[in-house]
Amino acid sequence: MKNLRLRILDRYIMRKFIFTFLGSIVMIVGIIIIFDISEHIDDFVSRQAPLRAVVLDFYLNLIPYYVNMFSPLFVFITVIIFTSRMAANSEFIAILSCGISFRRLLLPYMLSALMIFALSLSLNHFVIPRANVRRIQFEAKYIKDSDHNFNRNIHYQISPGEFAYVESFSNWNNTAYKFTLEKVDGNRLVSKISAESAVWDTVNCSWRLKKYFIREYSEGLEDKIRSGAQLDTVINLTADDFKRNKKTVTTLPRNDLNNLIQTQKLRGDANVNQSLIEKHTRTALPFSAFILTIMGVALSSRKKRGGIGVNIAVGIALAFTYILFLRFSEMFVYTDTLPPFVALWLPNLIYAVIAGALYRMAPK
Repeated sequence: MKNLRLRILDRYIMRKFIFTFLGSIVMIVGIIIIFDISEHIDDFVSRQAPLRAVVLDFYLNLIPYYVNMFSPLFVFITVIIFTSRMAANSEFIAILSCGISFRRLLLPYMLSALMIFALSLSLNHFVIPRANVRRIQFEAKYIKDSDHNFNRNIHYQISPGEFAYVESFSNWNNTAYKFTLEKVDGNRLVSKISAESAVWDTVNCSWRLKKYFIREYSEGLEDKIRSGAQLDTVINLTADDFKRNKKTVTTLPRNDLNNLIQTQKLRGDANVNQSLIEKHTRTALPFSAFILTIMGVALSSRKKRGGIGVNIAVGIALAFTYILFLRFSEMFVYTDTLPPFVALWLPNLIYAVIAGALYRMAPK
């Protein structure tokens, strides 16, 4: 335990790590926001977006998203930059010659990575979902007409044996067009409700079917058929279910996201993959701080003739391949190749093995 107490050297490394990381993040996020403003300035002017809304509702809520998105890349680059400088100045030779092991030298690095992990995890599960609500609302109002889009060809399993189909759903007036609800018992169709449209009643939390047609199939020769101009009915389905997409899932806090996943699994909703990807990404991405820190130290702790340029180039290449692999792993979920948990944690597992191999080859 005495060996694990923080020393002056530990605080020196942690200070370099954290301040270099924060400086890099502030610089890149500032540059991105400047480019984003230049890209959307015409939308802000033409749609008369208030300056207060632009700053507080959009960009203030966009900053946590960018900080979290670029944190794995800049953890790696940060470690590469200041560790390479230490190696170039022969600081590692002096440290190791004083009897401090390479494993002990990793302690301040891992403590710094733990701080970044905690920050990223908190952003992912609590801060960013709430920030995304206001950001997406701003985008819908002042940047693009997403609220007026039609979602098409929607299938839902509301409950076991109960299926809903909608040809298109208008977010603007909460109306489902060409609505069909089927009940199945085993391989037999029990009943079918068809309607020209189904309008969501926000007051009574029910659906108003217009020009409906109900057919109940019997095991005999006669079927019961009813039709009418309008019918109010309660279905275990809301307008929010049709509006929900990949973006809206990102607005749900941790508990709400878990509740949604349970509901989608019960319904047999194919969109559950989007929710599961969001859930596991929120934890898998912050965890990369530990892996990329070990890789960065192992790569840059040796003094090289080419200076720190070679280390930075290798570091950026590895960091980008990791992020690319993390995004590409989502395709394994959509194609039913791997379960969401395995697919989203697979990049961490593979790069953890690479980090272990680089650690074994690092100078001791």
